[in-house]
Amino acid sequence: MLECGMLERDSRALRRHSATLCKQLVVDALLIQSLQAEDILTESMAESIMAEQTSHKRSWRLLLLLPKRGPRAFSSFCSALRETEQKHLCDLLTQTAEKDGKETYVETSLGDREEKSEVSSTSSCPSVQASDNCLRSESSVGWLVPVREEDRKTERQRTKKRGRDKQTDRFVDSLPLPTQEGIAAKRARTHESMEFSLDADSPINTPVLPCTPDFYLSHCQQSYRMNSSPRGFALVISNVTFDPCAAPDLDPRKGGEVDDEVLRKVFTELDYLVTVHRDLTAQGMRTCIETFCRRADHRTVDSCVVCLLSHGVEGAIYGTDGQLLQLDWVFEAFDNAHCPLLQNKPKMFFIQACRGDEMDCGVEQIDGPARTCSPSCEQRDAGREGQGDADSRQRGDMGRPRIKLPQRSDMICGFASLKGQRICTAAMRNTKRGSWFIQELNTSLRLNARDTHLADIMVQVNGRIKEREGYAPGTAHHRCKEMSEFTSSLCKDLYLFPKYQPQY
Repeated sequence: MLECGMLERDSRALRRHSATLCKQLVVDALLIQSLQAEDILTESMAESIMAEQTSHKRSWRLLLLLPKRGPRAFSSFCSALRETEQKHLCDLLTQTAEKDGKETYVETSLGDREEKSEVSSTSSCPSVQASDNCLRSESSVGWLVPVREEDRKTERQRTKKRGRDKQTDRFVDSLPLPTQEGIAAKRARTHESMEFSLDADSPINTPVLPCTPDFYLSHCQQSYRMNSSPRGFALVISNVTFDPCAAPDLDPRKGGEVDDEVLRKVFTELDYLVTVHRDLTAQGMRTCIETFCRRADHRTVDSCVVCLLSHGVEGAIYGTDGQLLQLDWVFEAFDNAHCPLLQNKPKMFFIQACRGDEMDCGVEQIDGPARTCSPSCEQRDAGREGQGDADSRQRGDMGRPRIKLPQRSDMICGFASLKGQRICTAAMRNTKRGSWFIQELNTSLRLNARDTHLADIMVQVNGRIKEREGYAPGTAHHRCKEMSEFTSSLCKDLYLFPKYQPQY
């Protein structure tokens, strides 16, 4: 077991950047395994860290342990950061440690033992790096105290409370409490996922702003009916972990669990009954969707929401088994023929998935006159006025022909990434904050649903996505772009009228 403390300058570097580390550090299995391989963490320590529910708390617990794990802990931690593509954090720590000057050992002295050897302020202390048989002195000068194995056993109990715990308490006091995270991890995704993890703001938790009675009364006539309580049912399918045998190229969608929780909260506040399913195979998704669209209680509500979050390609998303679910089948399941209880009611779809394997690197904007839009050209179908069918004439219904609906209508679908004639782009996702698209959708719904119809909200989402850039210095994803889009067959304005109930 390691008994050495950490160099003063290394411990100081960790303390100084503890807030940044707690926010940006990605503590995953690879990083923990690297520290275990160097004997910095025991198996029980690794398990206690990974048992924490959030990445922020895992980072916090790791930072509590590191100062107690010997003089090699700092260099091993930096090596683990490099191995897990978090070199920016490694550079932050090592540069700070190098600037600190003297290396001061903090922990405990050996009482009457006076045998000391001075350590140079610029020394890398190879003897310390190579051996764990040392203790730290709280002397303000840089002293290294060699300790024999028997001395170490004798001093173990005496120093446990007095020295190491005292130093740990000071370190703990400097750490931020495990509150909501504020800065995203800057760690590039692997090539296979094509859904990249880059910097982003944390999801906002501002309560959904309520619609006013005056706004409802002035807009309800020209918009879809939206006053049932609940407004409707919402289905969220979120695939985060994929079968490594059936789908070896689909790596985990870290941060996907953030997205489905964000969607659950915002649509619950918008008065939807939300059901979340995670990690379904392609057939599992089909079964889930079929069950949902056949719900008899769609009859009593005014709308529905379907959110699908997974890896994807153009026109389809992946189940956890690596099989594809075609999006056209999803839309067909909710069309006027297959889901009659939702006829003439708005059906909202939000698809967080890649639509191709190309990353949008963006182009430089050139100053100049504003680009003019090409004139629109609206073509109206003549609409053949045919004769009524013979059956209706025989029934005497000639004056009241039954209204027919198109096969598919009253739908709006937001896509996280763009489909083009030559390119289908990848979506961006942050391992701690969730995806760009879901973040912006959440923000716009919370702040603007009270007085903005959904099509305009999706335009706002597009505008905010357009302004975002990836932050991943030193990788191909730095300053990368994303562009969302939406399609609509809505026939009226779609206002959600949040938190308003008409008085009858």
